[in-house]
Amino acid sequence: MALAREFARTALVEWDLERRADEVLLCVSELATNALLHGVPPGREYRLRLVLGEDGLLRVEVHDSGAEADWGRGLLLVSALADKWGVGERAPGKIVWCEWWPDFWSGPR
Repeated sequence: MALAREFARTALVEWDLERRADEVLLCVSELATNALLHGVPPGREYRLRLVLGEDGLLRVEVHDSGAEADWGRGLLLVSALADKWGVGERAPGKIVWCEWWPDFWSGPR
């Protein structure tokens, strides 16, 4: 998880989105942990993707190739911290994603 958090932290710094990075990094950690524990068969890996839209929307995605589970304590945490989250299909596997709207970066901490 350390590499996933470092990758995300680097992107947030480059995008000048450090204000509430703790919440984003916690979600990255939870999604990456879930992918490793439940979504990645032996010999496979997961993919972490961060996207900053032109409108300021930040999207975090974790792609895996395994199980279809989309529940658990970690996802309860993600749902509490992110503005929106969900699960999409991928062949094979799934994409678990979460988003933060632009006002997240300028609002109170």
